[in-house]
Amino acid sequence: MQHLITLADLSTTDVHRVFSLAEDLKAKYEQGLREPLLPGRVMALLFEKQSLRTRVSFEAGMTHLGGSTLFLGADTGFGKRESMADFGRVLSQYVDVIVIRAYKHATAVELAQHADDCCVINGLTDFAHPCQAMADLFTLRELFGTLAGRTLAWVGDANNVVRSLALGCGKLGVRLAMAVPEGYQWSDDEVAWIKQQVPELDLRITTDPAEAVADAAAIYTDVWASMGQEKQREQRKRDFAGYQVNAALMQRAQKGTVFMHCLPARRGEEVTDEVIDGPQSVVVRQAANRMHAQKGILAWLLGKVK
Repeated sequence: MQHLITLADLSTTDVHRVFSLAEDLKAKYEQGLREPLLPGRVMALLFEKQSLRTRVSFEAGMTHLGGSTLFLGADTGFGKRESMADFGRVLSQYVDVIVIRAYKHATAVELAQHADDCCVINGLTDFAHPCQAMADLFTLRELFGTLAGRTLAWVGDANNVVRSLALGCGKLGVRLAMAVPEGYQWSDDEVAWIKQQVPELDLRITTDPAEAVADAAAIYTDVWASMGQEKQREQRKRDFAGYQVNAALMQRAQKGTVFMHCLPARRGEEVTDEVIDGPQSVVVRQAANRMHAQKGILAWLLGKVK
């Protein structure tokens, strides 16, 4: 059974196939068409964490494709009433795909190991956010066409989003330039794991945001303290104070550079209102493309299962 737990699960050919499907489905959507590629298919959303974009984009997307969705909350007893093995094996008898949004990556991995009869998609864990990265790279593809040889600059914490972007960038020939303060950069083991997955990745890590954005086609940031890191927020605000994406930093990039953020944003911290609401910002387009990219993922995954 094919799962999408990290982008290491997809080949470059797979990524292009998903993008092709997403592009076709988005074009039809904009013409008012909802092509029912997955009639009768059922998707379960198994969420431990709050969600706007992930939940609504998946639910709307599956409806467009002719399927249906079950949102499963705490009343299922997920992780409490029975073993993950029993839970996964049983749930996979009822549905065609499970989207899991979990605090710990190991939870998603374990579920996929036991969901014998359905696909599992990682809707976010502390380690990876593959659906976000797919939507982001699909957005850049729309904006710039060919991605190979372009630079994506990341300014901020070396978190789950940029870890997923690194895998996607490596598969598509995009250079990744990261500006991350000392103490928050990836360990040598983490870099080695990424390089093992995508040996071709051109990765540059610095502590200087201006250096990272110099040749960037896009500048990307995220909150400095993610869900589950609330107790670290004040310390992180101090440590990341020099990593705000503002007008001055945007001016250090080349003409035509766009601004990206996976949202939700803490305005006035990692990004200013002037930038996120400005003409270079593509954050709403990114959010909209979550639905289109995920429709491509669903059509690709479930199209392989007869």
